[in-house]
Amino acid sequence: MFLDLDHFKDVNDTQGHDTGDQLLVEAAQRIKECIRDSDTLARLGGDEFTVIFSELHNGRDVGPVAAKIISSLSKPFVLVGQEIVLSASIGIAVYPEDGLNNTELLKHADQALYVAKNEGRSCFRFFTRSMQEAAELRMHLTSDLRYALRERQFELFYQPIVDLANGAINKAEALIRWRHPSHGLVSPGVFIPIAEESGAIHDIGDWVFYEAASEVSKLVTSYPGFQISINKSPVQFARDGDLQGRWIDYLRQLNLPGSSIVVEITEGLLMNTNPAISERLLKFRDAGIQVAIDDFGTGYSSLAYLKKFDIDFLKIDQSFTRNLTPESSDLAVCEAIIVMAHKLGLKVIAEGVETLEQRDLLKLIQCDYGQGYLFARPMPVAEFEDFLVKSVAQSAIKSTIVL
Repeated sequence: MFLDLDHFKDVNDTQGHDTGDQLLVEAAQRIKECIRDSDTLARLGGDEFTVIFSELHNGRDVGPVAAKIISSLSKPFVLVGQEIVLSASIGIAVYPEDGLNNTELLKHADQALYVAKNEGRSCFRFFTRSMQEAAELRMHLTSDLRYALRERQFELFYQPIVDLANGAINKAEALIRWRHPSHGLVSPGVFIPIAEESGAIHDIGDWVFYEAASEVSKLVTSYPGFQISINKSPVQFARDGDLQGRWIDYLRQLNLPGSSIVVEITEGLLMNTNPAISERLLKFRDAGIQVAIDDFGTGYSSLAYLKKFDIDFLKIDQSFTRNLTPESSDLAVCEAIIVMAHKLGLKVIAEGVETLEQRDLLKLIQCDYGQGYLFARPMPVAEFEDFLVKSVAQSAIKSTIVL
């Protein structure tokens, strides 16, 4: 069993290393109380522990023990008169199925721990061979990612954002795709975390901005006021102090107003107390670049922060849109978000619109924009430009028929 205390670094950073050391001692004691005297408990370093269970009839028998350890460690620690709450993640490997020596077992337990952390922490996972395959793929992608920009393997797809009141299309979201030479299209959900961990996200994020800005500079000649939304990684936003300057200068080179770009950020980034992040958000505002909160409703946002930073759009997460029916609680949630947003002077975009019923219900509750497969899937730039031409032509035909 490979065990890691979640967010332990925060304790050291805020309470000091002495308190962190006391916490480790108490955590070790709690783990010890959950296992047998014949089992071996050791701290490998930092906040990592390992437990060796021997003479088991079935390796899966340690599952309830892992659950007991997680439950025990989730209870508050009282140190220097303060309550400290954290959790633990656990990876488990079983001899001989998962490894014939200590090196293999530790490596595979570590891979299972990685999966547990990625699946929300405060849980345990047994090693599986698919984890090994995923780890190997991740290792190869990490290496290949270093050359992807240079080899021009990235491209942007565009998904239209539709005005629900009249069907007009004057917005789109830019979505990065990695066309890997041997793996084909690699999902951003796979390679973006790798890019964030490796630091490659900074160059990739800049590339996305420059490509999208160049595209919108072509579109505005035929579609005045067209906007393109760009997803902004919290890692790049938090660590790259000069990104606003580079981006704003590039817009000036293209003679583009800041309002041609919408930067999409997460709710968590909005709530970050780092003053540098606040300063960067305000610089976007001063340059006229608009800001959208992506996946709204899945995290936590303060209404005061929505006003403080002049947020322009809320994007309702598709988990609310997916099950919209006339009597659903999801419809009530969407309507509440829309009413609140409009009172604050914000526009609302509903993600994941796939059916006519969803579209009609969103129109009924006065949602401003819709985005999803009902209107169009994300498409390469040439296909997107053709799509816009056809959409404008169809709108003109409909207007003529109405007249």
